[in-house]
Amino acid sequence: MTKTIIENGLVIDGHGGAPRKGEVVVVDGNKIDYVGPKSNYQAIGDEVVVDAEGGAILPGFIDTHVHMMMEYSPLSERLTTPFSYRYFQVQEYMKETLNAGVTTVRDALGTDLGVKKAVQNGLVAGPRMQLSINALTITGGHGDGTQLNGDVLDIQPSDFRGMPDGRCDGVAEVRKKAREMLRAGAEVLKVHATGGVLSPTDHPTFTQFSPEELEAIVQEGQYRNGVKVMAHAQGSEGIKNAVRAGIHSIEHGIFVDDEAADLMVENGTYLVPTLLAPVSVLETADEKGMPQSAVDKTKEVIESHRKSVKLAYDKGVKIAMGTDAGVMKHGTNLRELALMNEAGVDAMDTIVMTTKNAAECLGWGDQVGTLEVGKLADVVVTKGNPVEELDQLQNHDYIRYVMKDGQVEKDAR
Repeated sequence: MTKTIIENGLVIDGHGGAPRKGEVVVVDGNKIDYVGPKSNYQAIGDEVVVDAEGGAILPGFIDTHVHMMMEYSPLSERLTTPFSYRYFQVQEYMKETLNAGVTTVRDALGTDLGVKKAVQNGLVAGPRMQLSINALTITGGHGDGTQLNGDVLDIQPSDFRGMPDGRCDGVAEVRKKAREMLRAGAEVLKVHATGGVLSPTDHPTFTQFSPEELEAIVQEGQYRNGVKVMAHAQGSEGIKNAVRAGIHSIEHGIFVDDEAADLMVENGTYLVPTLLAPVSVLETADEKGMPQSAVDKTKEVIESHRKSVKLAYDKGVKIAMGTDAGVMKHGTNLRELALMNEAGVDAMDTIVMTTKNAAECLGWGDQVGTLEVGKLADVVVTKGNPVEELDQLQNHDYIRYVMKDGQVEKDAR
């Protein structure tokens, strides 16, 4: 099998060290075969040579919080779109994700096993996926689309085959619901531990599920060969309940306080900030028909969100990049890095959070996340040095070359 040599670029391997000149990345099949000085690699002569043109050579980027099967749209559009149309839309969403340099995602609800299988079998192009299927939520909480007039208007339908309804109350029900998600193909369990911005009948500070219910969900995952739990958790009490219950990652974390951050460090809990989500709600409110309640709640919490990320970072909480893509347009994922940097996170650290940390959050650190011999060949080439120009990562023309699992998904050089 012909090898590929990627050369003439700054190697940023995902470990956080300074970019390295004069090195190459060699791919053999779907694995990385060599990373190091060009002078130390003996080329045979029949390799495919990819010229990075002075840009950077990085691991494929990872977004640990997306909703691949949706993109927020006005209510009138949702009501007049046939359900099956979503399966054609998701093909475009996945292409845009790859074009952005994101080769792996963790889907935080809404994508069923068939989509992942279609990507794995080569029917459609898309990122590598870890699925949660649907989120567990309390009656009347974040994730329950029942409106004040009694109509059910979920952002993402959850009443089709392969997508169990997530509403449950009490320890017995959450155990059963967790088992239903696992039966449907969940590789990570998702729970709404607090209210949220987009839900109509609650608030981000509201606490959902008792500690006993959260512990039961974690236990069900442990029974299935250690399946982890991710928790939408925005209010401080809900965050602490989730961490104490043994939940693996806190999504959003808008009101992380000192106690919560210390608990997260003690327990090795990840934070997935999704700073892009509230920013996008405000930017697209009119275009997308965002509810006024969501706009009001976003304005209320957006500054606290930035401060919480800085607090967690300074405390040493493990942070993995996630965006909530689907609330905003797919393919805009890497804008998150500049937002984290603006909140006070070091530029190189944002890249580590989007590669190595993100892979470890998914439990896939032995496969992806860094440029190392033996790992899957997920490689991105950028136009310049992203450490010095994080804001350019959001532009697709800045992402010049994308390889996933040894296959070239984009070549715009």
